[in-house]
Amino acid sequence: MIATSTSISRSEVLQHIEPFLRANLGTFLKSVEDSWQPSDFLPDSRLDNFFDEVKLLRERAGELSYDLLAVLIGDTITEEALPNYEAWFHELDHLNRDRDNGWAQWIRGWTAEENRHGDLLNRYLYLSGRVNMREFEASTQHLIADGFDLGTAHDPYRAFVYTSYQEAATNLSHRRVGTLARKAGDASLSKLCGMIAGDESRHARVYQTFVEKIFEVDPSEMMLAFEDMMRKKIVMPAHYMRELGVEMGKTFGHFTDAAQRLGVYTSQDYTDILEGLITTWKIDQMSGLTDTAEKARDYIMALPNRLRRVADRMPVPKLEYKFKWIE
Repeated sequence: MIATSTSISRSEVLQHIEPFLRANLGTFLKSVEDSWQPSDFLPDSRLDNFFDEVKLLRERAGELSYDLLAVLIGDTITEEALPNYEAWFHELDHLNRDRDNGWAQWIRGWTAEENRHGDLLNRYLYLSGRVNMREFEASTQHLIADGFDLGTAHDPYRAFVYTSYQEAATNLSHRRVGTLARKAGDASLSKLCGMIAGDESRHARVYQTFVEKIFEVDPSEMMLAFEDMMRKKIVMPAHYMRELGVEMGKTFGHFTDAAQRLGVYTSQDYTDILEGLITTWKIDQMSGLTDTAEKARDYIMALPNRLRRVADRMPVPKLEYKFKWIE
């Protein structure tokens, strides 16, 4: 155990946590042998009934509402931008990325698990027959090429706050899309969304555990990082999403409007996640904080009520945009 100190470096903290991470990788990640794969949930092109299965998939997909299809496409583009997210991890300061280091193993394993999500959703959309795949693919290329700024400034403390939040939000989005798909009669889409949501939920718990461990040894700096991310607001990684000929970020706004209309992900959810993190990390019980960190804690504790007052005044966006992705 290392002593708690205001002068402790982030490198020391991450080195302290690394043995714990390495010892628990078997719980934090699933082995390739035990993992689901995209082909488990889609028609098998080797079989004689492949075209019958595709026809059934297309019939079920035809019952999805316009907004639900738009949100599914936006979620897929977000998942497809994985090269950006892995590159972002490799830019974080103080993480030891030697091959056998626990942090390096986590980054590789997390990336490998996430990679399946975009593959699965992409193939579903292709087979559905309802998507202009070229427009969809152009949006994915744009998103990777445009990059993003999540406000973490290469700091692992801020990055783990971000991923704790974002993975929880992604879990909600996929799970609710699955619920709406089931109500629309597409049980297969519901199942695959549920599998993706399960991964996201597990990943969220892991990142939240990282933050818990940091709070144990460097509470003031971790609190300040939490406050800073909440003042900046957590932006989704696809916030620059756009279609061909559309200004950067404009399509993302229409995508989030559709999600808000459906109740897939709302401003209330943003606040619910924050309250969950406050509870999980026992922010109200934190001790040994500097005066500055105490003020940061006060800001964080008061924030949910402020956010709810703002959310209560926000109107539900009207349906008025036609996405180039949807035929």
